[in-house]
Amino acid sequence: MKRQRDEQEKMDIVWQTPANPPQRHDYIFRDGIRYVRPYYFEFISHAKNRWAGKTIVDLFAEEFEGRPHDYYVSAVKAGRIQVDGQIVPVSYVVQPSQKISHFLHRHEPPVMALNVEILHQESDVLTVCKPASVPVHPCGQYRKNTVVGILQAEYDLAPLFPIHRLDRLVSGLLILARTASKADNFRQQIDSGKVKKQYIARVIGVFPENEQEVNVNVNYNAREGMSTVEVEGSRNGNMPLKGKAACTKFTRISTNGNHSIVSCEPITGRTHQIRVHLQYTGHPIANDMLYLSECVNERSTVGLSADRAAAKSELPPQPNLRETCIDDPQNDSSIDFSIDPKCTNCPNLAPKGYDGREEGLWLHCVRYAGPDWTYECPYPPWASI
Repeated sequence: MKRQRDEQEKMDIVWQTPANPPQRHDYIFRDGIRYVRPYYFEFISHAKNRWAGKTIVDLFAEEFEGRPHDYYVSAVKAGRIQVDGQIVPVSYVVQPSQKISHFLHRHEPPVMALNVEILHQESDVLTVCKPASVPVHPCGQYRKNTVVGILQAEYDLAPLFPIHRLDRLVSGLLILARTASKADNFRQQIDSGKVKKQYIARVIGVFPENEQEVNVNVNYNAREGMSTVEVEGSRNGNMPLKGKAACTKFTRISTNGNHSIVSCEPITGRTHQIRVHLQYTGHPIANDMLYLSECVNERSTVGLSADRAAAKSELPPQPNLRETCIDDPQNDSSIDFSIDPKCTNCPNLAPKGYDGREEGLWLHCVRYAGPDWTYECPYPPWASI
């Protein structure tokens, strides 16, 4: 009887791959948040040298600590973790370069339920106003809850090739090519320095009236998920600076005495460059919990990226899926989905660790201009002071 139930479970599961396009019915809207219905997905990686010699269960328990050891034991036994396409015993020892597959019930992180507004559409170019909290393209735990995924699901626009990126919490102009050749053309212009970019930010304090140019190295720490600046003489002895050269020009647009709206022109394109350069001037973005000076040393989970917050198991889980939805013309009131008994996130809609307290940064891309083209995006509401 148990064997029949196991076989029925395997037959009912439809595994998705990146080739499965997002659909409108994949999304659930509730309380201003866009969720993705959990779905079955195959994660693929190839065994790194440091994984060699470990049992398949120990490998997952040590490298992917988000789930308990017992889960990985049951997943291997059930064939949800495979090596080179084969079911293996829990004692199986992994070898370098082997294909490791993890079939699981995927719960994507939620994002704010803001429209991806199409600004300009041509045969080979599309520009949109990217909402804050939504990543540009599939990355990490995000696949359908991305600008590219939403445009495909809601407007049937594919393929799309983003020609630049905006941080997930940043809003504003996003340019997408509709052909690979057009994308290459755009990127060549960007790489050759022929493209000018303009952002606006709302910062703490009264920003200086005259143009300010910050020309200091930026060093990004991927483990910490943040950047720092380095200036000559900031390191001991004659040790070379580790950061990359970075330059940003700032011009005050307006101020109310407490905050200022500042135009930001990044000459280079380093990770978090505008954010850390504004911190360096003493005028960090007013709601940037990662770079507000008084918060840098004692950062809480509040204000961190959702990706990092997911690792904080002490955060409360999302409300149960079967709670009542808000009235929303886009809202799907039938939000039940099949509960996976092996899933460590079910019956919640979002992964553990996402508490809905995230907000967009007061940083917005307003303009990109090349040799013979210009695209712009309207200012956001917070820019009026």
